[in-house]
Amino acid sequence: MSQQKAFPSRMALTQTKNRLKGASKGHSLLKKKSDALTVRMRAILTEILEAKEQMGDLMKDSSFALTEVYWAAGDDIKHTILENVKSAQIRLKLSVDNVAGVQLPVFHSTETGGPVEMTGLSKGGEQIAKARSSYQKALKNLITLASLQTSFVTLDESIKVTNRRVNALEHVVIPKINETIQYIISELDELEREEFFRLKLVQNKKQRDVKAEEARVQEERQQAKQRGAEIVKPSSILDKGEDEDLLF
Repeated sequence: MSQQKAFPSRMALTQTKNRLKGASKGHSLLKKKSDALTVRMRAILTEILEAKEQMGDLMKDSSFALTEVYWAAGDDIKHTILENVKSAQIRLKLSVDNVAGVQLPVFHSTETGGPVEMTGLSKGGEQIAKARSSYQKALKNLITLASLQTSFVTLDESIKVTNRRVNALEHVVIPKINETIQYIISELDELEREEFFRLKLVQNKKQRDVKAEEARVQEERQQAKQRGAEIVKPSSILDKGEDEDLLF
């Protein structure tokens, strides 16, 4: 895996370390989000299994109740019921549940009217009321099941996306940043070694120049002694006597 392009400098090293810190924090947050979504999805899965089991019992009771209606009132009873029902008695409302930043749709059932009057029916009124109650329970359970199923699908997609991001950060982004940091550190170390070697060369050259100058001066002195010339020591202002006092 190749590192990201970066100019080897102290500033680039600091910026890359800050990026690594941000990527690590993002990885930790996304991991916690994935765990929270997984826990909620497992809870919803348990509720779905319970709702499906209840759905089978409710539909069985509703079918028996409808059979009793047909047995008591005849097959033509459905036309009479349709004439008495003017509007829907149960309506659906939608709300949103927020789970770790994921919007989950939640369906609620509300009753918009009172019970349908069956006074015009000559027979089968009790069986019709029983069938109506059974189907209302089945319908509410079906709405709950639909809400759970929708939330389950939404959570499943969100978990897949979150896990892909976690894996990308863990196996791609963070390793690349680490390699970039190692590259910058190695380049900076190499630059420091080169600078130290350059300074060492300069120091050695200065020492050689100083020694050469001392050797030249010593050689001139030896030549002057051989010629019998007097060696005049350069004067220094520090060797002079005391200065005259100044009056202010």
